[in-house]
Amino acid sequence: MQIIKSFLISLLLFVPFTKSYASNLKDSMSVGFDTYSDTGDVQVYSPTFSLMKKLSKEFLVGFKLRIDTITAASIKKLTTATTSSASTGEEKEGPDDVRYAPSFSLTYDNGKDSLTGGFYLSSEKDYQGRSVFANYVRQLNEDNTAIGIGVSQSFDKWNPSIPRDLPRTDRKEGKFDLSINQLISPTFSMQLVYSYLYSEGFLASPYNYTVINGANVYERYPEKRTGNAYALKGVLLLNDSNSMNFSYRYYNDDWGIHSHTVNVEWLKDFSKSVTSGLRLRYYTQSQANFTKSLGTALANDTYIVSDYRMSTFDSYDVGIPLIYKPSKGSNFKLSASIDYYQTTNNDYIKAWYNTPNLSAIYTTLRIDYDF
Repeated sequence: MQIIKSFLISLLLFVPFTKSYASNLKDSMSVGFDTYSDTGDVQVYSPTFSLMKKLSKEFLVGFKLRIDTITAASIKKLTTATTSSASTGEEKEGPDDVRYAPSFSLTYDNGKDSLTGGFYLSSEKDYQGRSVFANYVRQLNEDNTAIGIGVSQSFDKWNPSIPRDLPRTDRKEGKFDLSINQLISPTFSMQLVYSYLYSEGFLASPYNYTVINGANVYERYPEKRTGNAYALKGVLLLNDSNSMNFSYRYYNDDWGIHSHTVNVEWLKDFSKSVTSGLRLRYYTQSQANFTKSLGTALANDTYIVSDYRMSTFDSYDVGIPLIYKPSKGSNFKLSASIDYYQTTNNDYIKAWYNTPNLSAIYTTLRIDYDF
């Protein structure tokens, strides 16, 4: 389900900033479990597993697997949506789903240059995803500077759980990243990132609809979308036991959406084994240039919107991370976090989810072990 894909992408904004330059390769294993639950009756339970294995001093192979078990009681109406061109009167089970998402990677790292390439698969009952990616990092200036280039391309296909003919069933998404990481001082590091994003194909949901003159009309979006994102990230070591991570991201695209994201995280070593803190995030965006006020759309409009993510809204997030490491040189690490997320009031959210805004709680639990 695309709602889950969007949620997972947004989670990346909460990952603490890390150095972009190459590090020593090592064998490692990670096991985790994530949960997500919101007031739109969406629940997600996600076990994760990853294994990194050195093939030689300079080569590392990796495997990761994520399984999303999705329950979406309030979205069952998606599969009963009808229009004048796609009406059967038959009700089907809701889109409760299990998503399998394995990925494979190979890294070459000689201490100065790091090159990683791989592919990613995603399988749901109504959506199949395939993507390839590559990232290159070069260290310069006595390892105080690093430049990075990343590319990815996906080739996805819709297979709706309802009997409707889509204008097209394919979706392609590409991304190009260019970054530079600079060590400003022994206690301060900054990173600049530029991203170009491109999408083509059926970019709407095959299920979302809005009611116009008593009829359910499926949403319609343009078949192409391009965007640009600019991010500034930083890590500041305040003293031996306190540090700050921060980031700002500006995004705009040719659909008319502009967004700003600010993320701040404070981490403190409460003991030799326990690190915790607080993180805050604020997000705001404008609406797409084809979005109309709810209830004003016409059935013959070129584009129809029902997804609140095409409208103006803000969101807030507050989270508490926790890291436990038995000793300084231990190969074992336990990470956990809990976050509370909420949007501002939104007419599109109210119409679809029967609540003025969305709020959610999501958690993470992960065990990392280096061999």
